Amino acid sequence: MKLHVEVEPGGRGAHLLLVHGFLSSRAQWRPNLAALKQHVRPVIVELWGHGRSPVPENPAAYRVTSYIDAFEAVRRELGVDRWLVCGQSFGAGLTIRYAHSHPAHVIGQIFTNSVSALSAPGEREGDAKRLVQADALERGGRTAIEALRFHPRFSTRFASEVKREMLEDAALIQPAAIANAIRYTAPQLSVVDCLSELTVPGLLVNGLWERPFQPLRARAAKLLPSLAIVDLEGGHSINVEAPALFNDAVARFAAKYTQAA
Repeated sequence: MKLHVEVEPGGRGAHLLLVHGFLSSRAQWRPNLAALKQHVRPVIVELWGHGRSPVPENPAAYRVTSYIDAFEAVRRELGVDRWLVCGQSFGAGLTIRYAHSHPAHVIGQIFTNSVSALSAPGEREGDAKRLVQADALERGGRTAIEALRFHPRFSTRFASEVKREMLEDAALIQPAAIANAIRYTAPQLSVVDCLSELTVPGLLVNGLWERPFQPLRARAAKLLPSLAIVDLEGGHSINVEAPALFNDAVARFAAKYTQAA
């Protein structure tokens, strides 16, 4: 099985891997693609069971190391030696860990607010609670998924056309994949142990209105002093809530480090 991958046509410059968050899809990046492809070549992937990606039965596919291998396979298939990577929320833990594992192939890494990535193991819900939630989602199916607070139907600051596409893609989400993401991916998303070891340039685009994340923003700055941080007025999905400012921050970062490369 392979993750669903789309290369945005008409891009220029270095490739940029875009990895969305929990209960999202390629629609996460819709407000950004037209502007970003003036500077980079966007490569959009969808996580297992999200959007158009399949649902592996093997639990090993959902482990972070398997996602890293999947991203590497995408890079090789594109014939790209070095690229930029960007992770949103749940996806940030995956792309940061990828940059840590394969620094020779990463020009720079960008990420947005991610409690899962910047919380230390043990700071969030325990294993027992997580397993109960996963089992309940699998039994409850789509109704249970639609009740999750991360579901796009609860978003209030998205443009109507973006929210419409997100809801259409949310209807494609497979409950088994979400349950496995909670069981196997989520417990491995913390990058607190490796963030200080990152050798590639980094950019955090921070949505200031997500108050629970702000102490974790401070943690990221402390662990990785070289990390560039752009604070924007907006919440958790800052690339959707303040797309023009997000696009500008990413374009500036990409220009700086692709020229250096």
